[in-house]
Amino acid sequence: MKAILQLSRLRIENANAITGCTWGFPGISHFLGFVHALSRKLNAQCGVQLGGCAVICHDHQVQAHQPGGWEWVFALTRNPLTKDGNTAPFNEEGRMHLTVSLLIECEFDADNLALGGENRHENTQRFEQLIASLIPLQRLAGGTLTSHGQIRFTELGADDAQKKATVRRMLWRLLPGFALIERRDLLSEHHQQCLKQQADATLLDSLLDFVVLKQAAQADPDGKVEWQRIPKPEAGYLVPISVGYQAISPLYAPGEVSNSRDPAVPFRFVESAYTLGEWRSPHRFDDLTPLLWRYLHVDDLYVCRNAHEAIPMETDISSLF
Repeated sequence: MKAILQLSRLRIENANAITGCTWGFPGISHFLGFVHALSRKLNAQCGVQLGGCAVICHDHQVQAHQPGGWEWVFALTRNPLTKDGNTAPFNEEGRMHLTVSLLIECEFDADNLALGGENRHENTQRFEQLIASLIPLQRLAGGTLTSHGQIRFTELGADDAQKKATVRRMLWRLLPGFALIERRDLLSEHHQQCLKQQADATLLDSLLDFVVLKQAAQADPDGKVEWQRIPKPEAGYLVPISVGYQAISPLYAPGEVSNSRDPAVPFRFVESAYTLGEWRSPHRFDDLTPLLWRYLHVDDLYVCRNAHEAIPMETDISSLF
């Protein structure tokens, strides 16, 4: 990693808050898709490509309420009446407003930017201005980007101590906020414990142990019963997250499946893949690598992977989703 592209405090309105069977925050694939679309434009204009992406959330507001005081219901738009005066049909959708910062991995420096600058400083300024002109034209998780903070292209240099200090300053500037990382390691460890107690336990059962609220009745000697909350398997701001897709069909040849979106490419039916994630404060890190999300395609898995917990590539990762 030669440099970091920092997109500070992107304000997105009406973003998609539903990913698969989870809701409350866009799937990580939305952010990698945003970076990928930006990378394609940069490659065409200045011959560079972007790498992995770290996501730090500063604020979020799901458009939902609790009319009965318990279950959450999404706040939906009221569409205009039809020409006959009847209520117009609509599809239920979950929307949210959020403010996030993205730290994007760059394997290039100012010398590699084909922007016609007279020196490195001018190339950097032109690159930051180009980014500022491109990102309002894109959508993030289906939402509209209404404003953004500072856009900064920072070269890390070759000295390890200087690189560490630069990254640490950058992460401290993003406070208050929480970075989303993957904790598949905790899910795997807990699942192994569950298998010892129940041989037919599934990964979904183990994942739900981190999500559901459980209570147990405790009776005292007088016969009085008190309900006490059962602690979750691990401490931390742990949440279920959607990280991509897993195939549920063989790979069909181009054009073999009718009515596919693009008949010129192979086609496959998939379903969402889930794992365990954690929100953690950026000040706990002094290296950007554990925060970066990247695409990973192995056999029938099309997922986004985080390097927080290194797992050898020869491991059968299909057993961890």
